[in-house]
Amino acid sequence: MSKAGNGVIDSLTIDKTISKKVPFGQKVAFGLGMLANQMFPAVLGIFMVVLVQDLGFPGWMWSVIYFFPRVFDSITDPIMGFISDNTRSKWGRRRPYVLLGGVLMGIAFIAMWQLFKENPLEYNFWYFFSGSIVFYLGLTIFSVPYVAMGYEMSDDFHERTSIMATAQWIGQWAWVIAPWFWIIMYDPAWFPSAEVATRELAVWVAIPCAICAIIPAIFIKSESTVDRDDYEPLTLSNIGSSVGKIFEGFRDAFRIKYFRQLCFSTFLIFNSFNTVAALTFFVIVYRLFNGDAEATGVWVVLFGSIGALCTTFLVIPIVAWMSTVIGKHKAFLLSQSISLIGYILMWFLFVPGKPWLYLIALPFFSFGIGSLFTIMMSMTADVIDIDELNTGLRREGIFGAIYWWMVKFGFAIAGGLSGLMIAVVGFDALLPTTDQQSAVDGLHAFFCFFPMAGTVLAIFIMWSYDLTEEKALEIRAAIDAKKEGLASS
Repeated sequence: MSKAGNGVIDSLTIDKTISKKVPFGQKVAFGLGMLANQMFPAVLGIFMVVLVQDLGFPGWMWSVIYFFPRVFDSITDPIMGFISDNTRSKWGRRRPYVLLGGVLMGIAFIAMWQLFKENPLEYNFWYFFSGSIVFYLGLTIFSVPYVAMGYEMSDDFHERTSIMATAQWIGQWAWVIAPWFWIIMYDPAWFPSAEVATRELAVWVAIPCAICAIIPAIFIKSESTVDRDDYEPLTLSNIGSSVGKIFEGFRDAFRIKYFRQLCFSTFLIFNSFNTVAALTFFVIVYRLFNGDAEATGVWVVLFGSIGALCTTFLVIPIVAWMSTVIGKHKAFLLSQSISLIGYILMWFLFVPGKPWLYLIALPFFSFGIGSLFTIMMSMTADVIDIDELNTGLRREGIFGAIYWWMVKFGFAIAGGLSGLMIAVVGFDALLPTTDQQSAVDGLHAFFCFFPMAGTVLAIFIMWSYDLTEEKALEIRAAIDAKKEGLASS
């Protein structure tokens, strides 16, 4: 039999009525983990403004805090993927790490925000930097095995989409809720200062999120791996060969054409979107309200919150339905094409003094980023089957780590590109709109057309993706036949 992913799978007789259904309660348990996985970063992004605005961190400190913990995160992700894939435990490969990481994230998040303005600036910087490293270590320990847990919950083509849709639906509430922290933090009726707000709100965020994070470890079933003799030994003496196995996993993953398509298209869509997401405040305030931030009211908050609500109640259910009816590939192409309509509408509906007009574009706009991970995470689970057929190994941790490494690496690039766009157009937040109309128009153009370009390129990359349901079923049947042959020999 030829290698899957680049060759042709031999024809096999397959009973398409057989499927592994996952109880709805298990899907909800997995989804609550996704809520924690998204709420922590969402709130972290809001709170970090306080470092500059209220605690006086200069730009270089902001850059160091923003960049280095994420670099650390990107390095530890593939290592954690390898460790998780090869763990022998009576609780399974994933659950112990999900539990440990969830607890560590919660404790670190509370601790890192206990900052006081009266402390020396250098002390606050190093205290927060150290806390960030511990937090991102906890995030890695939790998120890599957690994502891998989702990939292995079912081997059914459509059930995988249902699992990811449920998880993304629950996780999206993080982006509905998080923008409102802007108002709570800076409203004196709630807190005397934003500095005090972050110290107290960190507790109220971390405890429920940590509980949500550990729920998958408690309620999602996993088979014991104690007796597995095909796993790599996780010992200090084996660290050299372990690193080699990590790179071998990278190599094997990127040899699969479908996985390359998923990674590169996600990189383009997600990070072109995040590059301009940082411009949202400036585009709304200076394009719609002539630079008057007070007059803007809740319109900046509503952009993110209503967009997330559109994703929750409109995009995810429709995309999950489309994936079942017309297939994941066509659902991806259609949903991203709908998002292009939204980006075009954003160009015409950002009318000064009429902010409500952009609400018309939000449902279309939300199809791009809102549908992405529901479909892509389901497709990644299908690709992992190809790797198992080719190698005989189940490496959800490595594949998940590689996929999310692409996302995180691009996110760091997106931050740099946002600043570059501001510099290119010559925008200055201290100047009124009337003195820099061309700069404001330039930001608006980047806001609409840069993610359009990323989406078009991603559609081009995914156009030839042909891992259909029929091929996926053939691959599963080939894996089962291979296992039966090994068992009988």
